[in-house]
Amino acid sequence: MSRRTTAHAGPAGSLEDVLERARRVPPVAGFPGVDALLAWFGALAADHPGLVRERRIGTSRLGEPIPMVTIGSGPRPHLLFAGVHPNEPIGFRTLQHLASELVGDPDLLAASDATWHLIPCIDPDGTRLNEGWFADPADRTAYSRAFYRPAPAEQAEWTFPFAYRDAWFDDVIPETQALMRVIDEIRPELMVSLHNAELGGVYYYLSEDVPGAVPALHAVPRALGLPLDVGEAESPAIRSIAPAVYLMSSTRDEYDYLDSLGMDAASMVGGDSSSAYASRHGTVSLVAELPYWSHPLADDTTPTSADYADVVRAKGEAMIALGGTLVGLLDEARPDLTIRSPFLRASEAFVPMTAELGRSEVLRAERPGLRRPATAAEVFSNEDVVRMFRLRWGGMLLRALDAEVHAGLATARVHRVAARAREVYAGWTAEADSLTGLTVLPVEQLVGVQYGATLAMSRVLADRAAGRGATS
Repeated sequence: MSRRTTAHAGPAGSLEDVLERARRVPPVAGFPGVDALLAWFGALAADHPGLVRERRIGTSRLGEPIPMVTIGSGPRPHLLFAGVHPNEPIGFRTLQHLASELVGDPDLLAASDATWHLIPCIDPDGTRLNEGWFADPADRTAYSRAFYRPAPAEQAEWTFPFAYRDAWFDDVIPETQALMRVIDEIRPELMVSLHNAELGGVYYYLSEDVPGAVPALHAVPRALGLPLDVGEAESPAIRSIAPAVYLMSSTRDEYDYLDSLGMDAASMVGGDSSSAYASRHGTVSLVAELPYWSHPLADDTTPTSADYADVVRAKGEAMIALGGTLVGLLDEARPDLTIRSPFLRASEAFVPMTAELGRSEVLRAERPGLRRPATAAEVFSNEDVVRMFRLRWGGMLLRALDAEVHAGLATARVHRVAARAREVYAGWTAEADSLTGLTVLPVEQLVGVQYGATLAMSRVLADRAAGRGATS
């Protein structure tokens, strides 16, 4: 993915240059597995010993070394890490491309005035459990059937220490400990946690509303012809800065929101985020969320005849029903399950959580102010959340049951539950497959957004430090 210096649309580091660079990401297919990814970065360090330094920063729960690569020696520390959620591998390609550009284009490295710290994969254990779909991410059903997402208490992004009111979390996993050490050591000016969504459009999270950030971030997907996602936010507790740009998700805000609904908030939240932890150093954090698949309704703000409160209530009721179905399957099989696989641990966390989230949405639907026409994007995104959770959690529960079957340990009861789960799941995949209008997005465009957004935020922060407005 490397490229040598070529003429740019503007001075290196200008917004025109950033957008042109984002547009020029070369075609790429699929995503690398852990071994290929780490070998690629190891070779880069070996080929550029005076510029690229590699060192171990931690160890995964299964004993795998976690490396970090550092490029450049500018006074502005930037930290990027991928594989935070192991079902979100776009960041692997983004880091490969960024590293290639920094090594191959001295103008870009000099213009950033930064030292770039890149962690190729912070959760190698979880990533290996998703590699079955990395070669061809175009098929949503194949993706969901080979899907794995760790239980919340096993996620590197959401296991930072947290203490608020009657909630307490200090069970920090080794991968998160590695991030904590690096954050405290380098005190990053800019930190980019590389996530991605599944279906819809582009949206962002920022730890603070930095002047000039919104227009720069909006310009990147526009330059690549990708829609913004102006549908439902991931949580009602999340506050909007601008269309498709949100303040970073906060465990404290989530607690307060759930408590305001009368729910047991302490039992529904866990650890804090990397952004919350890094804020002690004045770090500005960015997340660029990108979909594998897009849909015309993702950015359609046309009012519909549907009432927004009814749309929210219908989603909540569907999630309650989904949770009930999955809990029933899991509870029936549980007495005979013998393998404490990651799939089972994740299912035991997410399956009951689905119904709880559904109940919170039913309660929200009764709040004043929700009686208004829903936009087409809101209707679509609320409906698709249900589809997404059916495919995700149903697929993981099947993997948990399959582990017993493939190991030759499944009892007759487990075989019966697995057969029924496959039948239910087939209905959910058929419903998802019937959705028309989906477009598979080229990986290079998704990389272009993360890459361009990172360069754009670096530029915005440099302008702020210099006391000037963001200019092109």
